[in-house]
Amino acid sequence: MAEPLRSLRATALDRALLPLHRWVWQDPGRRALKLLRFAETEADGGRDLSRAAEVTRDPLLRRLYLRHAQDEERHAHLFRARGRELLHSLPRGGSVSFEANFFAPGERGLDDLHVESEGDESLLAFLHLSEEAAAQRFVIYQKSLAHDPETRDLFRRILHDEAFHMSYTHAQLTRIAGPRTRRRIWQARLGRLWKAYLRVAAALAGVIGSLILRVQYFVLLPPFVFLARRAARREPEGFAPSRALPDARSQY
Repeated sequence: MAEPLRSLRATALDRALLPLHRWVWQDPGRRALKLLRFAETEADGGRDLSRAAEVTRDPLLRRLYLRHAQDEERHAHLFRARGRELLHSLPRGGSVSFEANFFAPGERGLDDLHVESEGDESLLAFLHLSEEAAAQRFVIYQKSLAHDPETRDLFRRILHDEAFHMSYTHAQLTRIAGPRTRRRIWQARLGRLWKAYLRVAAALAGVIGSLILRVQYFVLLPPFVFLARRAARREPEGFAPSRALPDARSQY
């Protein structure tokens, strides 16, 4: 496990954006909310891994998945406890409106992967890439938290587990898939790219939808308001006589 940990490096993009990462983690309120969000993701990933342990027929994978699930649950507890500590240390009335999740997304867990529909090979490949991405992010987060030693040490402790998860998933994928290992990893990488595209497309659709609604409000609505006010000026003031009521003795 020490060898993968020593070789871990953040991506070139994250290294270039290190000042931005430091800004994201500088605010204690934003830091607390992000840690709580990480806790939710880790807990969700632990539940999915427990389900994977139930589904797989490989006894070794079952034990590894269960240990992985226990690690994820422990990470969720650590993130949640630290996030609550930071929230309690905030001044009363403080709030955070922008979490900057695009720049510091944390670990995305299994990305809503349907465990039952995946075989051991595809699941291991996906887990390997997910753990590798999480470990690379945690490396850059450590460098961004020099002002918060406790949170930095928390990421360092969790990073040891992420390195083990990254290592065991690749080793087990090589054991099961053999010469298909590289192909399985590329298939998983393409799947992650597709899901990343869907996330960006959904976010872009939300921005475009908000822009269109604002254009409608400021461009299309004013003419109707003007016409309604002009029609209102033509209406007589006060009560208007109602129309004659029909004979109550008549059917109509």
